[in-house]
Amino acid sequence: MVNFGSIVGGALAVSSLASFAVAHPGEKHDMDHVKRQIDARQLRAAASKRSLANCQNSLKHRELMQRAIARRAATLNQLREKRGINAKSRKFRRDLATLQAYEAVNHNQTGLLDYTSETPESTIFAANTSCILTPEITNGPYYVNGELIRKDVKEGQEGVELYLEAQYIDVTTCEPVPALYVDIWNCNSTGVYSGVESGQAGLNSTFLRGIQETDEDGVASFETIFPGHYEGRAIHTHLLTKSNVTLQSNGTTAGGAVTHIGQVFYPESLVSAVEATAPYNTNTQAYTSNDEDMWSIVQAENDYDPFPEFIYLGDDITDGLLAWIQIGINVTADYTEDDYYNVAATYQAGGGVANADSAFGGGGAGGNGTMTGNGTMPTGAPPSK
Repeated sequence: MVNFGSIVGGALAVSSLASFAVAHPGEKHDMDHVKRQIDARQLRAAASKRSLANCQNSLKHRELMQRAIARRAATLNQLREKRGINAKSRKFRRDLATLQAYEAVNHNQTGLLDYTSETPESTIFAANTSCILTPEITNGPYYVNGELIRKDVKEGQEGVELYLEAQYIDVTTCEPVPALYVDIWNCNSTGVYSGVESGQAGLNSTFLRGIQETDEDGVASFETIFPGHYEGRAIHTHLLTKSNVTLQSNGTTAGGAVTHIGQVFYPESLVSAVEATAPYNTNTQAYTSNDEDMWSIVQAENDYDPFPEFIYLGDDITDGLLAWIQIGINVTADYTEDDYYNVAATYQAGGGVANADSAFGGGGAGGNGTMTGNGTMPTGAPPSK
């Protein structure tokens, strides 16, 4: 089990938040309200951490962790075989000292983990967040209802391929949470979102968006790409979970209770390696670091950790990544009426439709742009029904 250190102190969070008014393009918040939300979430996170800590040594939980380790090892081997990668995989050890300290000193790269076939899988594939709660935070102005149920969301988008596994754990029982429907979305390598307008790729585009159901171990996995950057936000991936959804005949979902809203962030050492490759290095938008991002600070407190574990599939970042994170949730929660749950648009028969009632909007009524961020037509087809 990783020893969790304090990542960012409360005083830093307060002072840093005061300097931010925008979290996504088009998204504005009252900073006093955000601070109250942070304080409330801190209390919930601390209580949930204590709750989860009480059952870490239970037989059921140990068995769950053993299955997770075996699953990640098998996934790595399958991904390497699929891509014809023979070079040795690399993993970076993670040092959970303070966010600023470890990024300033060593960019979160405390050395390569050298291992052989004799190295225990638990040394390589353990999770970083099995005893914490990742608190609910804004889903931003770019959430789209009605996306397709699918594992591979790439749609030909260029970038470093990322296989992301999210495992959801009940904070009160340490049991996995099956039958959740998990939405994933992030921008492409040059900082452009699909599914919305407002300077983005247009309502009819669907790249890097999809939904998966958690299995009996609470796991949902996606084949996506590492997100690019854009002004005002650190690089991140959105995850939103719903329970009790209605499955549609066209391969989408409707309704349900919103049980968790979160964002996954990435250490600067990993970001630097990705950003040095094409097409990320063609992105002309201003870069925002983790230290400068208001929401990574919201998440990075002593009771939770916003960064997933990751391993290179080969010896170079362009071979792709396997990343995993465990997220503690309150299964009885419903954030449907929360201030920060905003639906920008709905993808339905014939394409996307902007939500005029969204706090941010999906670009408003009118034009259904269909070009992706790299100037090519999206490969995803709208639902047939």
